[in-house]
Amino acid sequence: MPASWTFAVARDDLGRTTIAETTTPPLADGEALLRVDRVGLTANNVTYAVLGESMRYWQFFPGEPAGLDSRWGLPPVWGFAEVAASTTPGVEVGQRVYGYLPPAGHLVVRPGRVDATGFRDTAPHRADLPSPYNVYRATTGDDAYRADQEDLLILFRPLFFTSFMLADQIVDHDCYRAEALVLSSASSKTAYAAAFQLRGHGPRLIGLTSPGNVAFTESLGCYDRVLTYDQATDLDRVPTAYLDLSGAPATRAALREHLGDRLVRDIAVGLTNQIPNAAAAGEVFFAPVQMRKRRQDWGRDGLDQRFAAAWERFAVEVGAWLDVRDGTGPDGLRQAWLEVLEGRTSPRVGHIVTF
Repeated sequence: MPASWTFAVARDDLGRTTIAETTTPPLADGEALLRVDRVGLTANNVTYAVLGESMRYWQFFPGEPAGLDSRWGLPPVWGFAEVAASTTPGVEVGQRVYGYLPPAGHLVVRPGRVDATGFRDTAPHRADLPSPYNVYRATTGDDAYRADQEDLLILFRPLFFTSFMLADQIVDHDCYRAEALVLSSASSKTAYAAAFQLRGHGPRLIGLTSPGNVAFTESLGCYDRVLTYDQATDLDRVPTAYLDLSGAPATRAALREHLGDRLVRDIAVGLTNQIPNAAAAGEVFFAPVQMRKRRQDWGRDGLDQRFAAAWERFAVEVGAWLDVRDGTGPDGLRQAWLEVLEGRTSPRVGHIVTF
């Protein structure tokens, strides 16, 4: 059996890491072995680990096959992998796929619903986990794929889907008839990707961020105005929709007190309906709900085509300034993990690790 490895972090101390030497198991009928090729590391991956217990992110890739006990967790990453072996019809050796991967050299999946666009992992331990994370998109059947944009897809695609659906829902509701859209955590990928798509739809776009990120956020060119959080009370008292991507209670309280009934929408934004800022918000944006609506409106192909067109416009913008930092192997992965965990990564930098 070929040698492999698995990177893990201590669940009670995310700065403590280990690399376990492993072997790839023989495949049963209906399985495939993916060789993980290129992955990214962003603050999003740290969030998966922070919420590993409450949101069940640790369950996607159990550590037991690598000989790791429950004290260790495998923080999920996004990236590309190639089919190294397969006993599943329609899943061919050499096929390249994009999806949710372990921080490891290999992954055994049980492909189901195989078609030209890829497959889903139907492994029993993933059956009751959120389905968007179980999809593996074949590069040959993906409208958004371009070989020269792989790094951008790795770093931005999971968050861009949320941004795309968020912007679509806002426009679908006539921007809630707001004159201003205020986005917290404005320097985050999810926020500014949504802002790029909302430009030109009427309301002014205002970003709230920390003092250290003001210059970067202004340089993006997608916001009409950028304020620090403590300047939130400087906002004009006009009909305003608040898109909360930070979950900071103090910001919400300040906006409610300052805007009063001019705060026409207060929306918590996240990938799931259990995000920490959901309880205090007026409502929660849950991307799969808007996705299901648009699949009914446009069909799956129509949704994929619109997503690809929006992605291409965004990729041109972000590709002009993104600084990709390359790492190699498990040591490169550990170095990138610690840098991101400790907050030492500039928002202009994206970490890519090749295995």
